[in-house]
Amino acid sequence: MSAITPEITLPRERRRAPGSLAAIRTLAGRRFALTARTPRELVVPLLTPVLFALVIAPALKKALHTNASYESYVAVGTIGLLIPLNTMFSGLSVIVDRESGAGRELLAAPIGNLLIALATTALQVGVLLVFADLRRIHFNASATGALWFVAAGVLFAIAMYGVAETLASRVPRTEEYIARLPAIAIVPWFLAGSLFPITALPLGLEWFARFLPLTHALALMRYGLLGDSSGLASIWKGSDPTMMAFLSLLVVAGFALLLTRVSIRVFTKAAVR
Repeated sequence: MSAITPEITLPRERRRAPGSLAAIRTLAGRRFALTARTPRELVVPLLTPVLFALVIAPALKKALHTNASYESYVAVGTIGLLIPLNTMFSGLSVIVDRESGAGRELLAAPIGNLLIALATTALQVGVLLVFADLRRIHFNASATGALWFVAAGVLFAIAMYGVAETLASRVPRTEEYIARLPAIAIVPWFLAGSLFPITALPLGLEWFARFLPLTHALALMRYGLLGDSSGLASIWKGSDPTMMAFLSLLVVAGFALLLTRVSIRVFTKAAVR
């Protein structure tokens, strides 16, 4: 007579995919906690753009004898400096995770870090606009214009964070990352129509500026906040602002998609090595 051994089913550990919403939420919460403990990550990138908007823009208007709209022009242009600086500084978290030994476990980090970068950037842009308004730098944004502005800002921030994530995954040390930051975040700003139209550049640089995503993003932001389509016309040489705005939006969206895909691939390869 043989004994029958009952089959006991052991509970299986439920594993969640690295890219699940729960993992992304956990990583985003972790990054937000780190950012909250270091307020300088929120304040420092904001200092230079606020200085441009509140001090340099009025000084340039007075020195160049331009009209009041130039202050608004430069105020929007400073957003094109704030977004790259903030997203590039956020990319430092990748190096911190790698040096602290947590990088291999954070395979969904590009998405979690991106959410925090977008949140902090939105906060800083909002503060910048409030300061500009207090300085009586006025904007003329309709509901549709606000959508153009938000779409351009979000897509450009996604594109720049893709650059930050890729660079942080390839650069071994923080010092090297910071040394490369000005060439990526600051130099294009001077060529993208931030302080003057790109048509004022030499012909070769003017054509180069048309391929920069920041040029398209700033033209869209000014179109949204100021109702100024001159930046779009400088790029596309067209007469239909809406069509030119859609074309520039496609350019920024294309860069955002491409750079995000590259950053995820590079990060994954670096994490599993």
